[in-house]
Amino acid sequence: MAQGLEATLLRIWRTRGVLAWLLWPLSLLYGLIGGLRNLLYRLQLLKTGRVPVPVIVVGNVVAGGSGKTPVVMALAQHWTARGVQVGVVSRGHGRNTTDCREVLPDSLAAEVGDEPALVRRSCGVPVFVARQRLQAAQALRARYPQTQLILCDDGLQHRALHRDLEICIFDDRGVGNGFLLPAGPLREAWPRAVDLVLHSGAQPAFAGFRAQRNLADYAVQADGTRRPLASLRGTPLRAVAAIAQPESFFSMLRAAGLELDATEALPDHYDFDSWSRTSDLRQTLICTEKDAVKLWRQRPDALAVPLVLTIDAGFLAALDQRVDPWL
Repeated sequence: MAQGLEATLLRIWRTRGVLAWLLWPLSLLYGLIGGLRNLLYRLQLLKTGRVPVPVIVVGNVVAGGSGKTPVVMALAQHWTARGVQVGVVSRGHGRNTTDCREVLPDSLAAEVGDEPALVRRSCGVPVFVARQRLQAAQALRARYPQTQLILCDDGLQHRALHRDLEICIFDDRGVGNGFLLPAGPLREAWPRAVDLVLHSGAQPAFAGFRAQRNLADYAVQADGTRRPLASLRGTPLRAVAAIAQPESFFSMLRAAGLELDATEALPDHYDFDSWSRTSDLRQTLICTEKDAVKLWRQRPDALAVPLVLTIDAGFLAALDQRVDPWL
């Protein structure tokens, strides 16, 4: 049911059709509430908290996934390779806990969120989750005082945490029909001031840097063993994806030369607790890395295909130029 509603909204948000206009009065109310909230922060009636290291927010203005977490992972790896001590904070969307906690290598995705769990396991940097990202940043800095830089995964609209730099991510949807929620996909009006714009899609709707998303040429087993994707050609495959745009994952698998016997698109952040296993034992189960952190508990035989993000060198140069003076 939730998946059907999501698909319906995505269709409505593409154009300014009849249903979008019917919802437009509600988007005015949404914009009024958001504008009032921003005014309260500008008047300092609502407080913004700081931590003693630079904070970079990687977010978007469009509802739904646009590739924020892969960008956070790529930037964490970029700075780690340069010897910079990086930490990551997140709300931990979809978790069944409400406290502030550190994400450990063996943390359950249900307790910390699937994306924070993936960041911790893939990047090996400190990760903290909390409903209030300021609390997560404070806890991370207290536990790891050597941290030089904090990346905030999502939270462009979360003004309680002071940020030193904002990166806004867009995919091929651009800004959709340009309406605010619920008549359109926008969380806040665009354009608005940000430091850098990065497009993760193949067809950017306006100016900004580019990032290319591709699948790795291998799949990962639960024990960390890699298996070349080419070795799966001709193998009966069942692809499962619980991400914002599951069809993009299926399309990339097919582009890699894999034949999919079946595909199953599930709601973003689906926990897999109530997921029914396929009865066809001939089919090899294949999924995204984000799904694998949850699915491997039920299906340790599943293969996860990592996403490889290649960011324009110009973007990284512009980012380093801004960040290096702070380090």
